[in-house]
Amino acid sequence: MSNLRLGIIGFGNMGSAHAAAIHGGQVEGMELSAVCDTAEVRLDICRQHYPDVRTLSDPSQLLESPDIDCVLIATPHRFHASLALEALRHHKHVLSEKPMDVRLSEAKKTAAAAKQSHLVYGIMFNQRTSPIFQRAREIVQKGELGTLKRSVWLITNWYRTQHYYDSGDWRATWGGEGGGVLLNQAPHNLDLWQWICGMPSHVRAFCDIARYHRIEVEDDATILTRYPSGATGMFVTSTGEYPGTNRLEISGTLGKIVLENGKLRHWKLLKPEEQVRYTSDESMARIPCDYSEQYFEEPESGHLQILRNFTAAILRGEPLLAPGVEGVQELTISNAAYLSAWTGNAEISLPMDTAKFDALLSEKIQNSNFRPSTSHSRLSQEYSERWQVNW
Repeated sequence: MSNLRLGIIGFGNMGSAHAAAIHGGQVEGMELSAVCDTAEVRLDICRQHYPDVRTLSDPSQLLESPDIDCVLIATPHRFHASLALEALRHHKHVLSEKPMDVRLSEAKKTAAAAKQSHLVYGIMFNQRTSPIFQRAREIVQKGELGTLKRSVWLITNWYRTQHYYDSGDWRATWGGEGGGVLLNQAPHNLDLWQWICGMPSHVRAFCDIARYHRIEVEDDATILTRYPSGATGMFVTSTGEYPGTNRLEISGTLGKIVLENGKLRHWKLLKPEEQVRYTSDESMARIPCDYSEQYFEEPESGHLQILRNFTAAILRGEPLLAPGVEGVQELTISNAAYLSAWTGNAEISLPMDTAKFDALLSEKIQNSNFRPSTSHSRLSQEYSERWQVNW
């Protein structure tokens, strides 16, 4: 096989940006063979830019095509898992946009099918390619911080105006998008949080509906977590604060790290804190430590790195940077946060009750203001800076 023949399902902002990169030869070993979208106006745009690419309006037709080796799913969130599952059943490799789905229950079905299929299934968690987060994960996973005590991520620089929310009928509706800032902007951060620090055992959340915008979903959320080790965590995100902050702090028995403004600061204790705590004859002892700083330049688009890694995984067996099945973890946190907010901010034990979540979400979808329209906003056809790490 010389080149993988890719079909893109969903030719919106993300789908058109991926199409431009692949058709432009930026992903060696992959070629754009087909594009599928239910909106004829978007297919017309595709034909104008890529007359050599086949266009289809029915995803099933694309998935049944013998001349398609893999698919990239860039549809609205609620279709991600079902389309991925159908693609796997048709023996196609799959790369899905984030999040894995709206419902954890659907995501789990797809993850199980992917494990059984032996096909390559990846997810577009492009911020995993960022060197600063890779280094933070290495520090934590190697035990350089000792036993974790607490992690706090303040990620409030996802600022959006009302114009942003009004630019698409599906935006910020339970029926169209399935959630707000936790499902649209913050999945990258929730994924990185669990990727670096591990999964919590309990989640409690406060999700404020329309705190800053005229929308029907949350634009501000605070998540509190507890971990099996006894560690705690806090995650705060918003689209209504300016200027915002992007700051991750992780502390443990051997020190702490702080990620902010593209810099990783590391305090490494020369003695374990708990040892000093119980042996020192001083009331407020100062523990000697080594301090270091590392600056990290953001590389070219992480989307391209994920696309290239996905291609290499199929052609050469290279390990995936963002396996699709790991999308379950991030979605578990956001689904649990919603369930907590919908049940009086109760603490949710993991694994959570997905049936209860599905029932409550269905009620919200039934009462949603989402009404599909025939109008479509201008396509980006390039990777936007707002999709990269923003300090």
